[in-house]
Amino acid sequence: MGLNRIIDRKIDAYNPRTSNREIPSGKIRVGDAIFFTAVSLGVMVFASYKLNPLCFMLSPVAIAILVLYSYTKRFTWASHFVLGLAISGAPLGAWIAIRGTFDTEILPLAASVVLWLAGFDILYALQDIDFDRQHGLYSVPKRFGIRKSLIISRVLHGLTFSLLVATGTIFHLNAWYFVGLAIVAALLVYEHSLVTPDDLSKLDMAFFNMNGYISVTILTFTIMSLMTG
Repeated sequence: MGLNRIIDRKIDAYNPRTSNREIPSGKIRVGDAIFFTAVSLGVMVFASYKLNPLCFMLSPVAIAILVLYSYTKRFTWASHFVLGLAISGAPLGAWIAIRGTFDTEILPLAASVVLWLAGFDILYALQDIDFDRQHGLYSVPKRFGIRKSLIISRVLHGLTFSLLVATGTIFHLNAWYFVGLAIVAALLVYEHSLVTPDDLSKLDMAFFNMNGYISVTILTFTIMSLMTG
């Protein structure tokens, strides 16, 4: 987030929706943000070094993806998927941190995060469609329009759900996990019911609230599955 705010500070200053963020509004100085972010990255690299050799070797790749994401909106509408790739480093990185190896069975979970993030980031980007058009930025909503973007987001979340089912099967999780997935499916349907081509007023609720509930639901029912399995 620090990298994104630093790299996008000029764009944020022009966008009425983001002009009150800490850096463009002057609440945080650029130099302080750079220092904080550099320290954070340094701690991450040191932590990866202390974990295992593979984590340490891959830490520059993780940082490169984080940096790349903030620039992608300047040249490709696929920026949402790069953000998903960056965030998918959480489950993939946790797996490598614990195992010390890169194994294919974790890939469906990592892929589900890529598609889930891309799906709801497309929804989030709907509120900037006019700004993107005026300033030459790229996004799925700008490329395909509001109606098709909503369809793309729904398809991505459908695929996300399928990959979560596959994850439960791969790791032999019990019924509690799949009860959680049933709740997740209901939350995803509700999330998409909040946003229509003619009414984007509930985007914040769809973006922040619903995805928070989905995250906590998956975590809770996965833990229940593991404790009772």
